[in-house]
Amino acid sequence: MAKARTTVFFCQNCGYESAKWMGQCPACHEWNTFAEESVTAAKAAGKGSGKPTAGVVQWDSLQMEAEGLAAHGQMAGKGKRKGQRALPLKEISISDTGRMSTGIAEMDRVLGGGLVQGSLVLVGGDPGIGKSTLLLQVCRNLTAPADASKTEAVRVLYVSGEESQQQIKMRANRMGAFGDSLLILCETNLTDVQEAIVRTRPTVVVIDSIQTMYNENVSSAPGSVSQVRETTGLLLQLAKGLGVTIFIVGHVTKEGAVAGPRVLEHMVDTVLYFEGDRHASYRILHGVKNRFGSTDEIGVFEMKQDGLREVPNPSEFMLDGRPTGSSGSVVACSVEGTRPILIEVQALTARSNLAYPRRTTEGADNNRVNLLLAILERRLGLRLSDMDVYVNIAGGVRLREPAVDLGIVVAVISSFKDIVIDEKTLVFGEVGLSGEIRSVPQAPLRVKEAQKLGFSRVILPQASIRSVQKAEGVQLVGVRNVRELINVLTA
Repeated sequence: MAKARTTVFFCQNCGYESAKWMGQCPACHEWNTFAEESVTAAKAAGKGSGKPTAGVVQWDSLQMEAEGLAAHGQMAGKGKRKGQRALPLKEISISDTGRMSTGIAEMDRVLGGGLVQGSLVLVGGDPGIGKSTLLLQVCRNLTAPADASKTEAVRVLYVSGEESQQQIKMRANRMGAFGDSLLILCETNLTDVQEAIVRTRPTVVVIDSIQTMYNENVSSAPGSVSQVRETTGLLLQLAKGLGVTIFIVGHVTKEGAVAGPRVLEHMVDTVLYFEGDRHASYRILHGVKNRFGSTDEIGVFEMKQDGLREVPNPSEFMLDGRPTGSSGSVVACSVEGTRPILIEVQALTARSNLAYPRRTTEGADNNRVNLLLAILERRLGLRLSDMDVYVNIAGGVRLREPAVDLGIVVAVISSFKDIVIDEKTLVFGEVGLSGEIRSVPQAPLRVKEAQKLGFSRVILPQASIRSVQKAEGVQLVGVRNVRELINVLTA
């Protein structure tokens, strides 16, 4: 069978295939997402050329012998494919195998309680943020558990396409002792990786990274749309067929999304993003997709010389070093999943000499900040149109919850009028376009966190007070709109 090379254009957002370049994808309607890829078309002798394909995964004899692959279709008889029989929903049984802990409580929280057998987890983040360090620590906890009576050591295969075995060993030496069941493989050929997984039968596999792996059946370069899609597809079959939990490390683009086709995030079971400022010590792990749990939870880590350490109380960690006796600073409360986090919101207003004053935000949505500034100018008469306004969420945390609106508004008013907010005051609430302060969910949880950290006053929406039971030692101040708010602040 002869092979002919041709080029096909793929949408990097949804994977749509086209014979020519198009400005807008007809499937997902995104602009400028098509990338050209070289593919190989199989051509049967005497029968003309076949349709071009980005590479068809062929299961070799070693894979065919692996247990559990029948669920994904084994070859039966003379080249015939044996598929699964469709079953009524009531006949399908669910085996309660439970979850396996990673040994890191913050990561188990984000995963929804631990690792699920046969799941495919994508971990993305900026270069040098600590993705490999985090997963190597997971490998350490699985192979050398701290509490041997509760956690049994499992076999883990760490596949690296970016580092040598010596480099991994040097990084591992800084973390401590590892168990004998950790296997290191430095390989980029997916066929060799596939054979190693089937031969060693590990419980957990780490692929670092997906952009360095290549499939010999795909003619394009490693990291291309075709390679990433087909490589992930094969790893997905291995995870589901063999019941192996596979972690995939993915590079990110300058916009912060995982590099490669968007279909990559659709194929995996869980997508985790590891974020933070490389020049700061904190790191935040949050899930944007999880088929086995919630996507609202976050995990907070601190980077140390010997690796990442968990931060069990992120509120206390984020408020450490907060200035006192200065205007433009207030503590707000955001709830991420089931965890309330107290964070400092800073604002600075200064007279501008520019025709268009600056609106600079860090950690908050810029459009949302502009909307809140317009509300203050229209409803309170604050002249902000000729002022440069800078808003910063201290610690580099990115917050998008509407409950932070009131914190931004209070910080801007404090800076504009040079009002010093008491350091024991906490605020939370959503601000509407007419200047009303709207209630937010989980108000009792936020007040309880403020009480635990020693705050004596909480400014919150009036509508939320009735849902909060009496908090001992905490004064609850309810406000209905921004006019009542400024009266409270200037009293």
